[in-house]
Amino acid sequence: MSNDKGLQDAHVKIGTKQTMKAVETGQATEVYVAEDCDQRLTSKIVTLCVKHGVDITYVPTMRALGEACGIEVGAAMVAVLKQ
Repeated sequence: MSNDKGLQDAHVKIGTKQTMKAVETGQATEVYVAEDCDQRLTSKIVTLCVKHGVDITYVPTMRALGEACGIEVGAAMVAVLKQ
């Protein structure tokens, strides 16, 4: 794992199901959402984050979000977990 800044060193859950679960269970402090993600998924996580008071940060592409997490595929959304 490299030391460049990004989400690689944070405790995160990557992907739609894991992100939704982290928000629902109160584990998430912030959620990153790819702007090119399917709108149906985006609207669900936005609603959930508003309900639970979780901050949302938008990233231009799924590819950029995946790279920020140190994975070689795109990611629709990522939850940063409470420490």
